[in-house]
Amino acid sequence: MTKQLYIRPIALADNPQSEEGEAVRLGGSMVWASRFAVIVRESGKLLSRTRASVAEMPGVMAQLPAELGAQAETQWANLRKVHAPLQCGQRTIRLDQPQVMGILNVTPDSFSDGGEFMDKPEIALDHASAMLEAGAAIIDVGGESTRPGAAAVWEGDEIKRVVPMVERLSAMGAAISVDTRRPAVWDASHEAGAHIFNDVSALRYDPRSLDLAASSGAPVVLMHAPGNGEDLHANGDYADVVLDVFDWLGDARDRAVAAGIAAEKILLDPGIGFGKTLAENLALMNALPLYHGLGQPLLLGASRKRMIGALSNEAPAHERLGGSLTLALKALDAGVQVLRVHDVRETVQAARVWRGLRDAALTDFSQLA
Repeated sequence: MTKQLYIRPIALADNPQSEEGEAVRLGGSMVWASRFAVIVRESGKLLSRTRASVAEMPGVMAQLPAELGAQAETQWANLRKVHAPLQCGQRTIRLDQPQVMGILNVTPDSFSDGGEFMDKPEIALDHASAMLEAGAAIIDVGGESTRPGAAAVWEGDEIKRVVPMVERLSAMGAAISVDTRRPAVWDASHEAGAHIFNDVSALRYDPRSLDLAASSGAPVVLMHAPGNGEDLHANGDYADVVLDVFDWLGDARDRAVAAGIAAEKILLDPGIGFGKTLAENLALMNALPLYHGLGQPLLLGASRKRMIGALSNEAPAHERLGGSLTLALKALDAGVQVLRVHDVRETVQAARVWRGLRDAALTDFSQLA
């Protein structure tokens, strides 16, 4: 197995002037990094870890072997890459500031709100309208629960759940994502007006998905999940979850590009809660800045996840707002571009206050004195 290199940001800054210009902007976001760990491993074994500032990075990369030097140059460029906005019909979703994606489950068994909007289109539409009014940039419609142990759904039933809601949202002019791993569901949804193919299997569940996603020309979200079949939570065995997920997402991106999906239309999601222990989920949250090195916009779905209950006396899903906001702010501090959440109004408010703090820091030139 060839050696693999990773550049992990380990010191973040509110603005570049606090580091006298020696900081790089992560993924075109409102977050800057000033120090980095250059990590090398082979066959899952860590070989070296070197720390470097922005000024020291060229020298560190110059000393690497040729094959690692090429990896380093690519990741170093990716970390600083500015991403083009997503075009969703008439709506333009900018990625130079954090965006909120509101979750709309039309399922009977979702872990958080199962059955709340099932067979209740007017209530579901009211909820979607409220999320849009609260500041959601995108509505993510899901017709299948992917929680551990959830029953499989026939694609015909999933279409019946999802497509009518997509049609209603499209008539409202909303930017619409569809959370599905079935190409027939995506095809019907896209025809009905959906804009983003959000696939928790990273287009692996059905061999037709790659070609269909490519032919649609739509943005896609590729999420990490260790399972290959019906159970996406299976086979969660990692040498180092942070680096293993990085490699896995890089491979998923490369497969998508090889199938004809434009690189600028691919978003990556580390898959919090899918086939990972509490410790592994926490490790991923702490390592989020690393994933900018893959060169794609990042999406995070940690809202109301099981890890919050595990850290808060087993609080049920509907009582996990505080933990959800904590994880959302952690993601914003890491430069994550899209937050997929249940509690849109509260998350948008938190993001706007966070944005205000960043704007104030950018205009605080007293730090140069």
